[in-house]
Amino acid sequence: MHESVLLDIRYQYALRLTSMTEIPFSDRTLSRFRERLYWHEMETGEDLIKEEIERLSGEFAKLMGIKGTLKRVDSLMVSSSCKKMGRLELIYTCISNLVRALIKSGESGQLPERLMKYAEEGDKNSVCYRLEKDEVAPRLEEVTADALLLYDLAAYAQGGCDEYQLLERLLRDQTKNGRLKPNKEISPKSLQNPSDEDATFRRKAGKGYQGYVANVVEDCGENGGIITQYDFQANLYSDVEFGADVIKSLGPQEERTVMITDGAFASDDNFKLAEENNIELAATALTGQKPPEIIADFEICDNVITACPAGHAPIDCSWKPEKEEYRAHFDKSSCEGCPHKEDCPVKFQKKSAVVQISQSTIERAEYGKKLTTQQYKAYARTRNGVEGNPSVLRRRYGVDYMPVRGLVRSKMWFGFKIGAMNAKKVIAYLFICLCVSFINTLLPLFTSKMYCQLDSVMQ
Repeated sequence: MHESVLLDIRYQYALRLTSMTEIPFSDRTLSRFRERLYWHEMETGEDLIKEEIERLSGEFAKLMGIKGTLKRVDSLMVSSSCKKMGRLELIYTCISNLVRALIKSGESGQLPERLMKYAEEGDKNSVCYRLEKDEVAPRLEEVTADALLLYDLAAYAQGGCDEYQLLERLLRDQTKNGRLKPNKEISPKSLQNPSDEDATFRRKAGKGYQGYVANVVEDCGENGGIITQYDFQANLYSDVEFGADVIKSLGPQEERTVMITDGAFASDDNFKLAEENNIELAATALTGQKPPEIIADFEICDNVITACPAGHAPIDCSWKPEKEEYRAHFDKSSCEGCPHKEDCPVKFQKKSAVVQISQSTIERAEYGKKLTTQQYKAYARTRNGVEGNPSVLRRRYGVDYMPVRGLVRSKMWFGFKIGAMNAKKVIAYLFICLCVSFINTLLPLFTSKMYCQLDSVMQ
């Protein structure tokens, strides 16, 4: 595309560049544009690319006849392009970066010889890699001691030296009272690589991820789907938080809107928030242990259990508002012969049977019962389509290999990829419409000509 704009007269004519003495476009135009966008967001917090991509996606949805009352949501882990480092290599790299920065600025006069070797070529390999298993722990202690020493000696550089700030953060993450923390005490928010200070660590489905997490909202209809919203955060951001953000961004809906997600997006607060905005949050599964559906059949009126699923009234019932919990006593003989005894949360005492259930458990049981209906099974089938978006973003658009680092730059590139996906979907839709229109135009002519030929043969 760069070469075509610079060298192909057809592209220049299409972009109205033929009347200019010099084409206002070069191989640096796009990178300078991204740089201006980056600094604008850093200074104002305004993501202009996200606003524009989402505005265009709304126009695309209208063009494709998608109403926007059916949305499906999914998230995906996005790997940082930085290298995954062990503790030894991470500490060594932070020391080396600061030593090199001090040498470059001419402020390395106070550093002892043992620290100056961190700037030598090839020293990293001998310190970090060429080790026997029993040499790792002593070497880690040695490098940590050098990091603490350098931190004290380079305190004068803290005003404007990014490398010093990163070393300070590293020591705060990795040490306590001058000693290394155990691995289990290191926070997932800790520095993963000095070249990408925004990347965090998260373990999901038994696999570790280093980088970010993205969320996409796709409006779907008979003519396909368009991603109308997206978000990009450090990978510690949960699906529940993404769900709340999507509902808040949609706001109150005039027409009932269905938002289909998986169970990770569901929470009591999100269900309530969705209902307040005329949105049906349809989670196709529940996370955690699913309560027995029979709990949803307890009859409750004015915070009092009036009957159990078998129709028996309690002897007495109390409501604890601080715990949002019901406690009811039933006749022991009625519960012992009840057909629902195996699923009911009843506990037998000497004189009676006690049921103690929370409001949240009842609501989860009611929702679990909904999941077995035909409507929610249809929602689950509809949601399956959104699972293709993470796959396409990984395979075709390479979101795990973006040539940038940092949250803001990575989010910008991710936004461009969402825009590319949407544009491709619209082009495919318009091509199909064009083919259908072409066929509908030619078919009557072809049929009429064929009828005339058959008629002449018959005569």
